[in-house]
Amino acid sequence: MLKRVFVAPDPGRVRLRFAARGVLGIGFAVLVSGLAGHTLVGMVTGGLAALLALFTVTDATVRGQAVTTALLPLAGLPVLAAAAELHDQPVARDLTFLAVVGAGVYARRWGPRGHSLGVFAFMTYFVAQFLHATPGRLPELYAALLLSVASAAAVRFGLWCYERRTPPAAVPAPPGGRGLARVTTRQAVQATAGAGFALVVGQVVSGERWYWAVGATWWIFVNTTSRGETLVRGFRRVMGTVLGIGLGLLVAVPLQGAHLPTAVLLAACVFGIFYSAAVSYTWMMLCVTVLAELLYGLLGVLEPALLAVRLAETAVGAVGAVLAVLLVLPVTTHAITDAWIQRALRCVHSATAEAAARLAGDESADPAQRVAELEQLLARVRLSVAPLVHPLNPLPVRKRRARHVLSLLDDCVREVRGLAAVAADPEASHDARLAAACWRVESAVEALTGGNAAITAPTDRPTATDPALAHLHSLEQALSELAHPLRTASERRLVAAE
Repeated sequence: MLKRVFVAPDPGRVRLRFAARGVLGIGFAVLVSGLAGHTLVGMVTGGLAALLALFTVTDATVRGQAVTTALLPLAGLPVLAAAAELHDQPVARDLTFLAVVGAGVYARRWGPRGHSLGVFAFMTYFVAQFLHATPGRLPELYAALLLSVASAAAVRFGLWCYERRTPPAAVPAPPGGRGLARVTTRQAVQATAGAGFALVVGQVVSGERWYWAVGATWWIFVNTTSRGETLVRGFRRVMGTVLGIGLGLLVAVPLQGAHLPTAVLLAACVFGIFYSAAVSYTWMMLCVTVLAELLYGLLGVLEPALLAVRLAETAVGAVGAVLAVLLVLPVTTHAITDAWIQRALRCVHSATAEAAARLAGDESADPAQRVAELEQLLARVRLSVAPLVHPLNPLPVRKRRARHVLSLLDDCVREVRGLAAVAADPEASHDARLAAACWRVESAVEALTGGNAAITAPTDRPTATDPALAHLHSLEQALSELAHPLRTASERRLVAAE
């Protein structure tokens, strides 16, 4: 896990800038909230609102990000009002919470914006439970939320908008059909069912901290599609919580809310959440757990017994998610993994075609955008295949096959990235050999995605003076090797039907 976080590639230092800006934006929001005269509860609300505004908004363009950020209060304020007004009405409060869960997950069908607004609405309701918000506190909480979102936006779009120079790739939408066949619809039903289980059992465990179980169920469903992904994410959430509680006993509990060291550690936790999110859910959850412990220390309620309750509630939430994905409209790992691999291979086809067009002199062709999209798709493949390569997977043959596929897809991405770099060179020339090699790559992808496994491996090895041909040769080789693990005589797909 340490290697995954600290040695993982960070092209353009995007993760580092993302984390540093997160600390800066949240710190500024808390400072503004404090200068406005808000109480500690208001400052905590503002800090968490700023965290969500900086963390969850992932539109492909800066303009889209700005619009989504501006819409966040429209999703959060009504939910905050409902949570406060229903504070003393448990049945109505719980039913409303479940409705927010279902609506928040269902909103993902509208892409990154729907996802961001759904997460913000859910977390606003969650924070209201965390801080025991009542109607009397609503004016302060409203002001804190609005000020903090505005402060985060000022940092993101004014002080440090690195996306203007390096626009992010569009987040690929999950595959799916219509109605209940759509993954987002199934997940909305699953999340609501899992959250209902977590809510009931969580209240048995603790009448005050039951919302932790609901939160655990919710976050296990975020960025997952199949039941296999959800099971692995639940395991990692529990592991991250256990590690975070252990660290909290050593760090957060002895501090007892001392302001200066707690503020420093809170900044470190925020940095860790942003920096590790893309590469390790376990580490992210460790940082989230320690952050929650530090906040409870500031509120004066942190003690070892509270940490035991948090662990128990997290386990309840994980069980709720597992039961939901296994029993309620399950989406198999088989279907989702195959769909993501198919999309990644088609993106290889598109990137190669764009590079060939650029080498032929078409200035409008831009393989770099396709490379960024391919990176996103490979990340989704890794997430989907995670259940197969997990250390606890009891099927070694399938694990080896999955690792082989990931390795070959990594090779494809590396060669496509190199080809795009060569195509971007204004001195790069095009000849008939490049056209023929690009045609062979496109044919190989069509064979892999169309059901024909007959792919001929390249024989002629280009010289070092032909970098574009060298990348295409290696890409052909990787694609030809992919034919065997993806489709064998006895199993045409990577994952057998579950």
